[in-house]
Amino acid sequence: MAPDSGDPLVQIVSFDFQSKALGAPTLADLKPAMQAGQFCWIDVDVTNADAARKLLGEIALCAPEIVEDALTRDPATQLGRYDDYIHLVMSGCRLVGDKFELERVDAIIGETFMLTLHRGRPVFLEAVRRAYRADFLRFARSPSFLLYELWDHLVDNYLSVHRVFEDRVEEVQRRLTGTVEERVFADASDLTSDLLHLRKVVLPARAVLTELSTRKSPFVSEGTQPFLGNMVGTVERVLQDVLVDRDILSNALNNYMSMVAYQTNKVMNRLTVVSVIFLPLTFLCGVYGMNFDVLPELHYDWAYPAFWGAVVAIAGGLLWLMRKNKLL
Repeated sequence: MAPDSGDPLVQIVSFDFQSKALGAPTLADLKPAMQAGQFCWIDVDVTNADAARKLLGEIALCAPEIVEDALTRDPATQLGRYDDYIHLVMSGCRLVGDKFELERVDAIIGETFMLTLHRGRPVFLEAVRRAYRADFLRFARSPSFLLYELWDHLVDNYLSVHRVFEDRVEEVQRRLTGTVEERVFADASDLTSDLLHLRKVVLPARAVLTELSTRKSPFVSEGTQPFLGNMVGTVERVLQDVLVDRDILSNALNNYMSMVAYQTNKVMNRLTVVSVIFLPLTFLCGVYGMNFDVLPELHYDWAYPAFWGAVVAIAGGLLWLMRKNKLL
């Protein structure tokens, strides 16, 4: 299933696990190939909904409600079990600037086929297309290797998105030191929302992976389940790291607010010192500024120097007392 296949709507590849041979059957050859014991991967782009409905109705590999679900529902990782196949919905992420958009891929896996439905070219599915040939030739023993490929690249997709978010957290943390612009608070709020969004995307993936790795199914080989179980730990680490990033971001904001409060307290302390010093001086100025006829000091030659002497003594005494009591 080469990315440059001529048919933009459907691409088919067949796997022969005995001879390690790959084929490219047409739609007309699909049923005979599966009846001959070959496993077929049918990949359908459902961007053109009407054409996709017609095609999927012709090959009739899954129930119509699954097709409608793939065409109309929002991305949400989940697992449905049926008698002849399992229906797996996977939610990948495509980075768009600092944000990410969800990309839905439906995988219907039976004994002789895997049908994938998607819109456009999901990032993690393109990675599967690039890697599955070499992995098939190296170690594939059963069709479940394709399930492993899907989850392996989906988890890598989550890790790559999380690395971008980690860089954003470090950037916001750096911007919260020194001179701070008001824009950083909006960016921190957006980043917190994005981290919560990523966590909501990854949480159901952990639940589905856990079920696939522990519950027996005729469509998932027992040899593949331990590898899927190992991925559960990786997904769990992503979830824990997202929580750590949120805590780092919250602590950075709290530290900044603490520094602001500390600086404000310092300013208020200085203002209080100035007020305490000038309060008695204001009292003196008020007394000698009153319009009374009898103010004896007004007629003394030493009254003016004495006034300034009292001012200096009072101010100096107050400064000494404040330094002694570590108020300055």
